Amino acid sequence: MTDGRRYRVDLPLQIAECDANYLRLWRLFPRLREDDTRMFELPQGAQQTLVVFTVIERGPYTTLVELRQSPGTPWLEEPWLIEPRMRVRLYHDARSAEVVEFQGVRQFRPRYDYPNARMHQPDEKAQVNRFLSEFLAVCLAEGTARAVLAPAG
Repeated sequence: MTDGRRYRVDLPLQIAECDANYLRLWRLFPRLREDDTRMFELPQGAQQTLVVFTVIERGPYTTLVELRQSPGTPWLEEPWLIEPRMRVRLYHDARSAEVVEFQGVRQFRPRYDYPNARMHQPDEKAQVNRFLSEFLAVCLAEGTARAVLAPAG
């Protein structure tokens, strides 16, 4: 905040974002309680990039899902590009989903003083959840579901 004002958490906005992300995830992964993996292909110019959703953990009230773009996608082979990877916790009783890990960083605080040792933005938690929202919106708009092949027998 360059004008000297301290960042204030907009809690209703953040809750609405997480609730909308929960609904988006269920639209993309309707068999979340049964299946362990869901894949999508997204257009990337003349190429396709693969997005993989993997269930990491299931509990009675929560599910932890990892979302990542597949390594080996031609545009991700550039040394300066980082493979997008995040973990999202779905809270089934609250029907909400929030990013709990982004690019290996865990446990985001609602607000950070700035500057700080890790150079998190004051609204880092809101930004990663907004990124998830945009990522899921692209999957919904542009994604083509891809069947997961299981070994015979």
